[in-house]
Amino acid sequence: MKRRTVIKGLAGALPALWISKAMGNGLAEIAAPGEPVAKGPFKASWESLKQYTVPDWYRNAKFGIWAHWGPQCQPEHGDWYARGMYEEGGWQYNFHVKEYGHPSKSGFKEVIREWKAENWNPEELVALYKKAGAQYFVAMANHHDNFDNYNSKYHPWNSTKLGPKKDIIGGWEKAARSQGLPFGVSVHAAHAWTFYETAQGADKNGPLAGVPYDGKLTKADGKGTWWEGLDPQVLYAQSHVPGSRDIGKVWDWDATKGCTVPDKAYCEQFFNRTMDLINKYGPDLVYFDDTALPLWPISDAGLRIAAHLYNSSIKKHGKLEAVLNGKILNEEQRKCMVWDIERGQSNEIEPFVWQTDTCIGSWHYDRGIYNDRRYKTAGTVIHTLADVVSKNGNLLLNIPVRGDGTIDSEERNIVAGITAWMDINKEAIYDTRPWKIFGEGPAVESVAPLSGPGFNEGKGKPMGAEDIRFTVKGDALYCIVMGWPENGEVNIRSLSSGSGHYPGRIGQVELLGGSKSLQVERGDKGLLVKLPEQKLNTAALVLKVLPA
Repeated sequence: MKRRTVIKGLAGALPALWISKAMGNGLAEIAAPGEPVAKGPFKASWESLKQYTVPDWYRNAKFGIWAHWGPQCQPEHGDWYARGMYEEGGWQYNFHVKEYGHPSKSGFKEVIREWKAENWNPEELVALYKKAGAQYFVAMANHHDNFDNYNSKYHPWNSTKLGPKKDIIGGWEKAARSQGLPFGVSVHAAHAWTFYETAQGADKNGPLAGVPYDGKLTKADGKGTWWEGLDPQVLYAQSHVPGSRDIGKVWDWDATKGCTVPDKAYCEQFFNRTMDLINKYGPDLVYFDDTALPLWPISDAGLRIAAHLYNSSIKKHGKLEAVLNGKILNEEQRKCMVWDIERGQSNEIEPFVWQTDTCIGSWHYDRGIYNDRRYKTAGTVIHTLADVVSKNGNLLLNIPVRGDGTIDSEERNIVAGITAWMDINKEAIYDTRPWKIFGEGPAVESVAPLSGPGFNEGKGKPMGAEDIRFTVKGDALYCIVMGWPENGEVNIRSLSSGSGHYPGRIGQVELLGGSKSLQVERGDKGLLVKLPEQKLNTAALVLKVLPA
């Protein structure tokens, strides 16, 4: 026996949506007519999306900061907690049993209940990030845990009704707008279907062996509980046969690799939730943590969202000002949106603007990283920024936020270090373009290849004073030297007298933040620059080369 529900008002949507009662996924009860869809030149196809051009504000920004923050930060036990807490014997499972109880009785929904964000001050944090040089700010709208951090019309499991009982995205947006920063949202929830499949399991050992975890609970099970009236299946989306437990193999929704394909109700609910997010908060940037677009190729939901985002931007600004990030894009898809590389960098100057997203610690806050002092240093962030910008990219940096809404003292020190460097050297970053080559030095010869969505970060040789990255603005060439050389001299081989990269005469060479005219000698082995005795920020120095 099936029930037919028509979803109206969706451009390019399926004519009808069949929802099976037997699936028990609880989505039919929250189905709605659908969000308004903007009309315009972009249609829901890859061919149409190839009209896309990256807006100048994003090309010039180069550096953004991200708050990858949600209920999984409440335990302060690292990334993917909502999945790991259901993996028997794992470190997150063991912590959860100790702090919250067994996952058959106290699941991730109880973590959501505990999350209060009681000390969150978005205005203070965004102001701090702007001072550090961020030119745009991004906040996480939802993660694979399927919890919406905003006033969601289509999803009752959201931060205005549960946990903090605050509009998290609304608060971040207001703070970003007040600082004059473009505002972005990151959307990860398409993968809840497979991400939560561990919640269907049960212990294999111990006194509760065989007792199912709470991922199989339904609305009827909530009678007399704190979550009475809510359907856990709307959160966990687990009324389906689980697929391969190796989630990496099924990230691209390939059924031949063991993926259980989501039903149409799941795809359309994701579509409406994301459209509601865009229509309600008007983000300048939308980051999708997906291969190409969400739910592609099993659904056109992502294509419809992309077309709507672009058309909405044109309607609002009179021209296309929106940015859309996606991962693992082929050559044609990179014409349709901005390619994002997670925890890694391209090894060449890319023809289209791209983005690296990375984090100074774990994506979700991990107290152990703070305790063990394992954060990236400000110097490492600066090296990454210079490398990415030299290759036509932007850096989006996550500063993990604690469950209560604050960042810790070590994170503040790192942000202060970035601020100090940017105060002196930002002209070598903002509004620049790649030079003829991106750089020189030992690290160029030892780069690691990209793996999947990225993940080549830190696998090559660390950069030092012999490594240089180049950017250009007008007639100025910026040489970003990744450290202060011990002998006080920098030799730039790419600027030798016989180099075809810079055939003209070199006039003045300046040290940003220091001497306006350095002593130089140009020969067949390079441009030798003598530095002043007083060192500046030793993480990286910038030499500004001007023509004669």
